[in-house]
Amino acid sequence: MAAPLKTAITSASGSSGFVPRAVFEVSPSITRSYFLGHHAGALASMRKVLSNISLILECRDSRVPLTSTNPLLETALAGRDRVIVYTKADLCAPPSSNRWLDKQKQLLTNFHSSRGGISIPDTNSSSAEGSYGRTEVVFTDERNPRSIQKLIDTIKTRAVAAESLTGLRALVVGMPNAGKSTLLNALRRVGMRLPKAAQTGAQPGITRKLGTPVRVIPEDSASGLDAGVFLVDTPGVFVPYVGDVEAMLKLSLVGCVKDGLVPAETVADYLLFLLNQRDPRMYAELCAPTNDVREFLDAVAVRTGKLLKGGVPSQEQAADWVVQQWRKGNLGRFGLDEVSEESLRAWAVKALAGAEQPLSLSQAKKREKEARKARQAAKRQMAEAA
Repeated sequence: MAAPLKTAITSASGSSGFVPRAVFEVSPSITRSYFLGHHAGALASMRKVLSNISLILECRDSRVPLTSTNPLLETALAGRDRVIVYTKADLCAPPSSNRWLDKQKQLLTNFHSSRGGISIPDTNSSSAEGSYGRTEVVFTDERNPRSIQKLIDTIKTRAVAAESLTGLRALVVGMPNAGKSTLLNALRRVGMRLPKAAQTGAQPGITRKLGTPVRVIPEDSASGLDAGVFLVDTPGVFVPYVGDVEAMLKLSLVGCVKDGLVPAETVADYLLFLLNQRDPRMYAELCAPTNDVREFLDAVAVRTGKLLKGGVPSQEQAADWVVQQWRKGNLGRFGLDEVSEESLRAWAVKALAGAEQPLSLSQAKKREKEARKARQAAKRQMAEAA
């Protein structure tokens, strides 16, 4: 049975007579795990070098500011000062939405300020809170040097306060394809006027192990910054299991999981659903408004030349093309998470209750098996009562 995923409906003005789907239905059996061997290895390596690290730069995709949170990283890197870097800020809203974007930024900044930093459980205290590192929030667009410079200024302030004679060491961490290596290169380009030092790519998994420290900010003795700042690139780390089906679709759409893990047609259908919720005119050059993903992909294939032998439309190629275009900002720019005082309050309550701690794959399978048995038992009871 398909699981309905609900999203707030926005008026689809300009599409006379067209009514978008109110819910998106997808099989709950889609893959919801992308925790690879090098992810676990990266966590272990981070713990080993943590004693030499003074600052954590945690990258989160601005289009999924809540869904791209990884509790595994918060646990593994507990206690270090942290800057949460919301990358790809240019892709979460159109350029004309500055006022709306500023409000989103303020909401997230206030949210993290109220929560403090990464918690360290204090085993010598009866208090349940533990101790915290400081957390700041910065939004970046790697094409915008001003946003990178703002992050550099934030890092320099922390580095001067650390008073390290050998230079401040920082780890850049986050989910796969959250923009970690791209951020390192941007910091090096703006801070050092030097070419990139980290390999990047459109697919997750380019970085497979911890890199060597790369200087991204030069020495500035006049400001009290001795030896500069060094950044260590790390592999992206996924959660062992994604309990929420829609969360997996969001992470697939933004590219946090390898393309093909969730079928391309399913991801494209989810994107079509989201486009229709906002305004189907976003894809007017490709297809007339439709809720049928097959009709949509056939039209895209014909329009873009994604054809098989005999002129048959290739829906898989069309689906991949559509998703890539959205990721580049060529098919609408919008976020996938609701960011409001209410949604952030609900997220905080879930975090305090421990609900955001990730399940292992075996725990998730056990829970789904128990839920399946409960549903079957309920059906039998209803049948007997009838």
